Amino acid sequence: MRKAVIQRNTNETQIRAVLVIDGRGRYHVSTGIRFFDHMLELFAHHGGFNLQLKATGDLDVDQHHTVEDVGIALGQAFEKALGSKRGILRAGYFLMAMDETLGLSAVDFCGRTSTVVDTKVRTRLVGDLQAELVHDFFDGFARGAHASVHARVLYGRSSHHKIESLFKAFARAVRAACWRDRRMARLLPSTKGLL
Repeated sequence: MRKAVIQRNTNETQIRAVLVIDGRGRYHVSTGIRFFDHMLELFAHHGGFNLQLKATGDLDVDQHHTVEDVGIALGQAFEKALGSKRGILRAGYFLMAMDETLGLSAVDFCGRTSTVVDTKVRTRLVGDLQAELVHDFFDGFARGAHASVHARVLYGRSSHHKIESLFKAFARAVRAACWRDRRMARLLPSTKGLL
């Protein structure tokens, strides 16, 4: 079973994450930011991951620390649960239609960190989430997982749908990247010999 438990405590946040990659999309998420919870629930459900995540942060200051640190902790959970990465596809991508919106995400568990995000959201808040922090979540995940993460809205009208399409596409992209290929069961998915 590809599972990880992460406990991340700083002066700004306390986060506990329990991840099962080969799960059934079951989740229990609490960050104190309801729209963010909803996005993480979508991520677990659409990725088929079991996720228990509890985050307590300095929301009286700002949402930034909580959102970024949750991304880091979740990325660390994937890195730990994937272990040596032998036999996985390593990279995945997905296009998600969300009514009038089309979102794209691609991820590569390559051992290097890069992030490119374009939400096309121009409002300050979506629900109770500061919209600019979507980038910080994906950047935190990339740093925690040592991965390359790309998330881009191609077009759309609803800010809610734009962010939701990215989280759903990201879930499916991560699911594909984590997929085990039996033909490559003993192979590390890199010609470098190191990830």
